[in-house]
Amino acid sequence: MIKQLSMAAVLMLLAACAPRVQEFAGAARVPSLVPRMADELGGGVLVSSDGTRLPMRVWAAEGDPRAIIVALHGFNDYRNAFDMPARWWAPHGVTTYAYDQRGFGATDQPGVWAPEDALIADVHAAVVAVRTRHPNVPLYLLGESMGGAVVMSAVAELDGALNVDGLVLSAPAVWGWSSLNPLYRSMLWLSAHTVPWKKLTGEGVEVTPSDNREMLIALGRDHLVIKATRVDAIYGLVNLMERASQAASKLRTPTLVLYGAGDDIIPPDAFAATLKTLTGPRRIVKYQHGYHMLLRDLQAETVWRDVLAWMADQDGPLPSGEEETGKL
Repeated sequence: MIKQLSMAAVLMLLAACAPRVQEFAGAARVPSLVPRMADELGGGVLVSSDGTRLPMRVWAAEGDPRAIIVALHGFNDYRNAFDMPARWWAPHGVTTYAYDQRGFGATDQPGVWAPEDALIADVHAAVVAVRTRHPNVPLYLLGESMGGAVVMSAVAELDGALNVDGLVLSAPAVWGWSSLNPLYRSMLWLSAHTVPWKKLTGEGVEVTPSDNREMLIALGRDHLVIKATRVDAIYGLVNLMERASQAASKLRTPTLVLYGAGDDIIPPDAFAATLKTLTGPRRIVKYQHGYHMLLRDLQAETVWRDVLAWMADQDGPLPSGEEETGKL
């Protein structure tokens, strides 16, 4: 009896220490865009298929739009990540939509990981809602880092349900379980199942996400950017990155892949391994002076011009001249 009670206590303890994940009820309604005048950043709200409200920002093209971008931000970031490129694209006829993904920015549960199926459903909801508003304009999905992983997973798994004209993957997060060494895998799994609430700041980690110091300082002061990350959110991110790396071989939508030679966030080996399985129509650009945050680096305008040129002609030359034709 005592042994049974002890085992029950252990099981209850393990259950209490399981990674925390937001609830997701599944699709139940038609997604929509709702204007919201009170938003300090402007824009409105994306009402997803389960009724979840996700803050959205819109940068409207000057005149009639020639292209639409639905943009997904990276881990711990939020919709304002695309302010710099979107402002530059607007005079060139591009309207950009960016929403806060669940668990980030001004959503209801910032810092708490959402199921990957929910993140994927939100991509579908955004595309449906934006397509309804712009039925006859080319629409592109842009994913930065974690956002790229969500885009890859959504497009591969929804099997044609996403009606988009192309994908732009900026430093896509593809450092999944199969790319981690056994020690990292074991440590992360153990931490996520024993101290899932523990928050990590990254202090002491020597990385250079961008050469744009002024931008990085501004992010540090932005209250909507998460500074301390729950261990179980990192665990969820690695699950997503593994899902994205497995999805690469299923992508058939024209894709522009962007990567910086100075990227020390996504290991080049993991990135190259994923690219080998990306057999659909794709073009790959490696910026010799680029870092992980390519769209906000000091040379970001070079990247913006490439994206604009590719949307205008997916087979045409790219202004940077840095397209990769061989191995990375």
